[in-house]
Amino acid sequence: MAENFGEMLRERRLAAGLSMGQLAKLVHYSKGYLSKIENGLKPPNTAFARLCDTVLEAGGALIGAANAPAPTRRQVLVAGTMLGVGALTGTAAVPELLVRGRDRFEHLQGLGLAMSPNAVLEPLKDLQCKVGAIARADGSKALLRLAARIAEYTGWMSQEAGDEQNALWWTRHAAELSRAAGDPEIACYAYVREAGLALYRQEAADTINLAQQAQWIGRAGARTLALAARREAQGHALAGDRYATERAFERAAELMRDAPRDDGAYPMLGSTVPDPLELARGWSLCDLGLNAEAAELLDRQIARIPAHSKRSRARFGARRSLAHALAGEVDESCRTLTAALADAEQVDSATIRTDLSRLARTLGRWHDHDAVHEVYPHLKRVLVHR
Repeated sequence: MAENFGEMLRERRLAAGLSMGQLAKLVHYSKGYLSKIENGLKPPNTAFARLCDTVLEAGGALIGAANAPAPTRRQVLVAGTMLGVGALTGTAAVPELLVRGRDRFEHLQGLGLAMSPNAVLEPLKDLQCKVGAIARADGSKALLRLAARIAEYTGWMSQEAGDEQNALWWTRHAAELSRAAGDPEIACYAYVREAGLALYRQEAADTINLAQQAQWIGRAGARTLALAARREAQGHALAGDRYATERAFERAAELMRDAPRDDGAYPMLGSTVPDPLELARGWSLCDLGLNAEAAELLDRQIARIPAHSKRSRARFGARRSLAHALAGEVDESCRTLTAALADAEQVDSATIRTDLSRLARTLGRWHDHDAVHEVYPHLKRVLVHR
């Protein structure tokens, strides 16, 4: 339940399926101004509240929230906005800031599972800058670590938005913050993220090298090293080396078995799907040309992905449909594609569109097929969506 105008505005905007930029254009205010309103950095003026209420069909709810008593300055500063570093330095404020900062981050991560990356990028950047500024002023390693984790996820969302340059910058910034915090996990995982960028560029050698560097750094936990070996396996598959692929997956499985259970004390790095290794194996089997085997494995694993994890369902669903098509199973490819497209349209991912483009070319070989005729308009609409 929203407690203030900014939270209510965000909820209404997301429910309407609008990005921050889209709503800003509709109400004729800048996206930066809208971001400050949603994050509690500025109070809304009456004209702005009325415009948003009309555009979002809020029935006066937003106008009422805008006229509610304003929170105290202390409440605004502490409740996740973290403005005014000087007022919040000191050990007494850090535990509360850490909890609120993490809660805000995990809320944005939850939205990132099911929405366009552009809907969460600006709030993520704002949050990262505030947490990072307070961490540097206060000297808190815990806040610095959280700032690094937020930066890493911001890099991932930048990649999903198709902005590789900023994806790389945020990823490397996360590594710098991680090292400053004395935490090797994110510094190691940053190489895994860079390897992911290379994977989508179809650069097998770079994918392998970066994933191996992550494993050579040392000191990272077993789960992070397992994700690095997983990425290395995907690089070997892209290069067509089945033996090296299987060896890397075996190493990843051993590491994952040794990884301690997540205690929930810190936002988890990497995929949170039930079995990230098996999903990646299905992905890699497709790259190795073992398409029927890939489709069968992905059919089983996608059924285990929660419905709210639309980004993961779209990503691996697109790869599953591609595997079916490459195996000549056109009807099954189109059947499974329907669900994947519904998720893909909602999450608006540049990386998922990479696989969908390849799938469109593959299905084009059966352009006279009834099932292809039926699904192709939806596929084209997702591919041209930006």
